[in-house]
Amino acid sequence: MLYIYEYPACSTCKKAKKLLKENNIQAEYFNVKEETPSIENFKKILTMFNIPIKKLFNTSGLVYKELKLKDKLADMTEDEALKLLVDNGMLIKRPLAFDLENDILLLGYKEEQWEQALL
Repeated sequence: MLYIYEYPACSTCKKAKKLLKENNIQAEYFNVKEETPSIENFKKILTMFNIPIKKLFNTSGLVYKELKLKDKLADMTEDEALKLLVDNGMLIKRPLAFDLENDILLLGYKEEQWEQALL
């Protein structure tokens, strides 16, 4: 199952959702302000896709800037950074789409990447 963590008012998230609907791709949607992936799922994503934790953060978002995470993230442990993501979904790069059973991870929306991974 493809899980998508989005912010419904986000124009980028709307574009991703439109692509999925147009191609009849089933997904389970979550509003990142209300529900975030678990720490366990974040850890699986980091391990499976071998990405730095910073890739999971919405580095251009207001909350990221307000918390001055640009300067602080490098000094945090992985667990501290993951707790931030779980506690405040607006810190998550969105849309965040993943299907761990099929090795799919999409961070942000780039139409070509989404089409390549899902179509």
